[in-house]
Amino acid sequence: MIDSNPPLLDHFGALLRHSSSTLQTTECNGHYNGVVMEECQLPLIDLSGLKSHDRWEQAECAKAISKASSDWGFFQVVNHGISSELVKKMRKEQMNLFEAPFEQKATSRLLNDSYRWGTPTATRPNQFSWSEAFHIPLTKISDEACYGEFSSLREVTEEFAAAMSNLARLLAGVLVENLGHRREVLGEICDDSTCFLRLNHYPACPVSSEIFGLVPHTDSGFLTILCQDQVGGLQLMKDFKWVSVKPNQEALIVNIGDLFQAWSNDVYKSVQHRVMANKMERYSIAYFLCPSYDSLIGSCREPSIYRKFTFREYRMQVQDDVKKIGRKVGLSRFLVQDESYAY
Repeated sequence: MIDSNPPLLDHFGALLRHSSSTLQTTECNGHYNGVVMEECQLPLIDLSGLKSHDRWEQAECAKAISKASSDWGFFQVVNHGISSELVKKMRKEQMNLFEAPFEQKATSRLLNDSYRWGTPTATRPNQFSWSEAFHIPLTKISDEACYGEFSSLREVTEEFAAAMSNLARLLAGVLVENLGHRREVLGEICDDSTCFLRLNHYPACPVSSEIFGLVPHTDSGFLTILCQDQVGGLQLMKDFKWVSVKPNQEALIVNIGDLFQAWSNDVYKSVQHRVMANKMERYSIAYFLCPSYDSLIGSCREPSIYRKFTFREYRMQVQDDVKKIGRKVGLSRFLVQDESYAY
């Protein structure tokens, strides 16, 4: 029988055998290190308020988005304009793609040769992600040559990516305006070549009590929108502890990225999150709103907590940190070095 899944167990087992440290992660069915995980209900925001003719309703909706971005760094949205029919079509095509033989996904250069699995840089089991993904720049989504035999995927992916892009820019505009700037400020520096759609698959894991589906991290861009199935597994750091996010079939999940935290001068929070492996397979799709690589990211108010830097510089620093120490350090590398803000 041809296996569609990558050899995750082999690689995880090799890391486990060669690791001198014991696993710190023991997560299964809402448990972490034997402790029952708290399940949280993210702030739920009805975006129909933004389209209301009542200015008070518009203002209250914008206020809720901004408050959730400051207090949680995560929130859910309903009435977001992306139909359930489109989500179903996208999910069907996504599942069909990941059901292809592993060798085909790994060698056929599908979707701009963007297939990745596991964690190539992992040197310890707790650095390994039990997942596979396609990470597609928006500029390649319309390219027929990227899809190979999966031609039916192109049309629905184009429609889905456009809808997610519009929603991301709408929400970013609200958050920018809340800080006293024009809604278009971030939209003017965001570029399709650096905005991505990521198709994720977390295969069923026989050792789910010992492994991450996606290791703890923060997102590097401005904003991420997540469309997930009902399996669950997403967790975030809240009040210095991990909490599980309860799936909501009607909602999309939005989270703040590092660049928005820097631009907002820490008003909005980029929060560490992770996905836990499960005995059931899980699918999700994430859209990442990012600036062009040479865009200069500065804070929207003074005194600034962070020095100015480009997105290219930030990505290179993240990649260098992961290579050297096995993890992302993030914004702390870019703090202003004075008496108030130091490493």
